Amino acid sequence: QVQLVESGGGLVQAGGSLTLSCTVRGSSLSLYHMTWYRQGPGKERELVASMVAGGYTNYPDFVKGRFTISRDNAKNMVYLQMNSLRPEDTAVYYCKAENALDYRRTYWGQGTQVTVSS
Repeated sequence: QVQLVESGGGLVQAGGSLTLSCTVRGSSLSLYHMTWYRQGPGKERELVASMVAGGYTNYPDFVKGRFTISRDNAKNMVYLQMNSLRPEDTAVYYCKAENALDYRRTYWGQGTQVTVSS
C-alpha cells in the first residue's frame, strides 16, 4: 500500500518561507508524477506545482517564481519550497502521487496546514 505523508507546515509571517516535504512509502518515487495541491478556507482545491517522473515542472501563474517543486528519488521525497508567502497562500497543502504507467494508482497525503499571517 502506497502512503504519502506531508510535513513542514506551520505559521509564518507574510514574506517568509516554508518548505513542505512529502514522503512516499511503499513504492519507488521514480514511478510517479508528483503534484502539490492546496485548499484554502471556503475554496476549491487547486494545483500549485507539479513534476512529472521525468522531471518537467509546471506552475500556475499565482505561484510562479515563488514556489519550487523538487524531488529526491533516492530518499523517496518530494519538496515544495515556498518563498515570499502571502496571506492568500494560507491553505491545507496536499501532495498527490500518480503512477506514470497506471493512472488508476493515484494516492493522496493527509495534508499539512500552512498559515500566513499579515
